Amino acid sequence: MTEFTYKHRNDNGNTARLDNWGIDSEYGVLTDLLVGPIDNYTWQMGNAASRRSVRLGRQFDPAVAKRQHQEMLDAYKHAGVTTHLLPADSNLPYQLYARDSSVMTPWGPIVTQMYSPWRRGEWVDVVKTYQKLDIPIYDIITAGSLEGGDFMVLEPGVILCGYSGERTSPQGFNQMKSWIEKEGWEVKGYEFDPYFLHIDVLVAALAEKLVAVCVDAVEPELVQWFKSRNFEIIDISYPQVMELGVNVVALGNDRVMLPADNTELKEKCRARGLEVIDPDISMITAGGGGVHCMCQPLARKPA
Repeated sequence: MTEFTYKHRNDNGNTARLDNWGIDSEYGVLTDLLVGPIDNYTWQMGNAASRRSVRLGRQFDPAVAKRQHQEMLDAYKHAGVTTHLLPADSNLPYQLYARDSSVMTPWGPIVTQMYSPWRRGEWVDVVKTYQKLDIPIYDIITAGSLEGGDFMVLEPGVILCGYSGERTSPQGFNQMKSWIEKEGWEVKGYEFDPYFLHIDVLVAALAEKLVAVCVDAVEPELVQWFKSRNFEIIDISYPQVMELGVNVVALGNDRVMLPADNTELKEKCRARGLEVIDPDISMITAGGGGVHCMCQPLARKPA
């Protein structure tokens, strides 16, 4: 049993890595996953995707959303992933998106600070869940905002973090960056337009040195940065991005989970020899978040 603490981080760096928890990449073999509950989910008008769904005449059906959520959980179980479900709070309609309220590192999770008023209470059940699982917290963001959809453990030694000034602010980004750099890791920051919510709408890690990117929607500087690090880029079209077409979860061993509607990336992944698992979550993605948004990896075997 690991001693639970709200600050496992060593101020001077060299923080001890966790033995049974933690991740050092987005593509190591996924063994344990924190997943948000569907119980109180409704579309909120605080993002472009949900507003677009309403404008197009789509209607939210909670029964369909719950059925699709269960299909996703069954897919994880079939893939050998143990899912840990956050307890549901009726005051938190976007608690489903467990990616955002904390982020996992090799040294433990960082509890984040949420931007939207209807999400600010999500930290409570996140902290309780880490305590229940005996996972010590690395630290807690206290400067500005930082949300997990902007944070990627891209590969061992490298964090990619987007910031738009809203869901992740420069202050929150810089606080996290100062901690991670003291551990000897690189933190690559990328500033983007808040229209896109989080960077995981634009970029996804699929496997070692393989990423999906909507090249038309990011600055050339980010594309060049990936190329300078010898990443192969699968380019995804802008219309697919509007349907959460880059929001996927790498399961490790050349397997990816992506929405059934994500036909463009599905075909391109299979063309590169990746195995695709594709539950239908269309009722959920219409509200502004896909499979990547709904989960936070708790443990991956090193790639």
